[in-house]
Amino acid sequence: MPTRFSKTRKHRGHVSAGHGRVGKHRKHPGGRGLAGGQHHHRTNFDKYHPGYFGKVGMRHFHQNKAAMWRPVINVDKIASLIPAEQREGLSADSTVVPVVDCLAHGYGKVLAKGRLPSYPIIVKARYVSRRAEAKIKENGGVVTIVA
Repeated sequence: MPTRFSKTRKHRGHVSAGHGRVGKHRKHPGGRGLAGGQHHHRTNFDKYHPGYFGKVGMRHFHQNKAAMWRPVINVDKIASLIPAEQREGLSADSTVVPVVDCLAHGYGKVLAKGRLPSYPIIVKARYVSRRAEAKIKENGGVVTIVA
């Protein structure tokens, strides 16, 4: 923008330069940025930004990520872990029962979403939800917890 269009050029010769007659337009009277949030600007923060100050929850001083590792798989996807050639001959009355080791496939926990196939399955997992275990047992399968 050319200088001739700037506000300061327009205000030359006028005492207050558009900042009123009584108070002066000084640099940063309230402080810069978010200064005074707990002091002179408290009403603004409390009114328009509730919960801005303070802490919530717990801090993890020594968070062990390995202990938190628990990728999940639902029971409707468990049949996909059985090899295709082994899956072909399975039915509700077959004597061969497939064993699915979820941990070997990279899953830590079995959850209960979806339906199981018609044939029973032996599921090995580190963690299994109550509903998932009930569904697997109801289907004639077995749940084995591995460490």
